[in-house]
Amino acid sequence: EVQLVESGGGLVQPGGSLRLSCSASGFTSAAYAIGWYRQAPGKQREGLACVSSRGNSGAYYSDSVKGRFTISIDDAKKTVFLQMNSLKPEDTATYYCASEVDSYVCSTMDYWGKGTLVIVSS
Repeated sequence: EVQLVESGGGLVQPGGSLRLSCSASGFTSAAYAIGWYRQAPGKQREGLACVSSRGNSGAYYSDSVKGRFTISIDDAKKTVFLQMNSLKPEDTATYYCASEVDSYVCSTMDYWGKGTLVIVSS
């Protein structure tokens, strides 16, 4: 069974940067996609970015993070990163990674990590 573990969350000042990691294990197919999501208190879960085992080209970004966040994949290590720059207080949330197997797109995600907390505050 696929397992996902997020790391890299913490406290950062507005305008600062943070890099999250998602380490995956248990894939039995070469085709998979991994996406980053977040959920803030009182808000719906929001999709942020998606990348597949095809590589870093063709990555997807939501409008809320486009131009500030960058997703990247190291397929050999089965690890996906989310580089977050120009952070704003409204970016404060628990960040999750999720995977979809036998697929190159993020739609119905099959597995989820437990999340890592990001707090943007001065």
